[in-house]
Amino acid sequence: MCGRFTLTLPPDLLAEIIGEIEAARVQPRYNIAPTQEVAVVRQDAGGRRHLDYLRWGLIPPWAKDASVGNHMINARSETVAEKPAFRHAFRSRRCLVLASGFYEWKAEGGRKQPLYIHMKDGGPMVFAGLWESWKSPEGAIVESCTILTTNSNSLIRPLHDRMPVILGPSDWDIWLSREATREELAPLFQPYPSGLLAMYPVGGGVNSPRNDSPDLLEPLDEP
Repeated sequence: MCGRFTLTLPPDLLAEIIGEIEAARVQPRYNIAPTQEVAVVRQDAGGRRHLDYLRWGLIPPWAKDASVGNHMINARSETVAEKPAFRHAFRSRRCLVLASGFYEWKAEGGRKQPLYIHMKDGGPMVFAGLWESWKSPEGAIVESCTILTTNSNSLIRPLHDRMPVILGPSDWDIWLSREATREELAPLFQPYPSGLLAMYPVGGGVNSPRNDSPDLLEPLDEP
């Protein structure tokens, strides 16, 4: 599962993925929520990467209205090649969803404690994504995306049985390649190694999508 995430990478790390000029277009986000715009990287037919902003929650071309996408913020990597909503995008419309970490919640007594999961080395946390283009009945074009999920690793498992598919730098090219086969992509869906991630509790401000400020990432003092 991935229902909230952040994008607070410094310009030099962003430039490694999308180039210096494109990196300047990325604004820090501390609480990205479904239906909001997310920063993604797509690759054109000439192999050039481009930064774009897409609606989070994939809207299939056959959808009657955009609200369908509200239930498609995630796609299970095990079935994405067969599901009608995702299979065409999986073949040729893959993207990198830029992030620096994501939130998950742990049940504690009668409440849920939010935790922030990030790369231990402070590097980018790039998710495997798919995108689609949908035309509304009024003729407006909406481009949207979804984040692939896989089984949780040992760090995330106590919180949730699913986690986003995280791609390392060596995976970015093949995920964006239009020639990559299903067999070549399948190994990318393994749970990301627990030892490369870190996690700490944060305050309840993240529970509201209206909140989007740096203080959301401040570690919570544990008793």
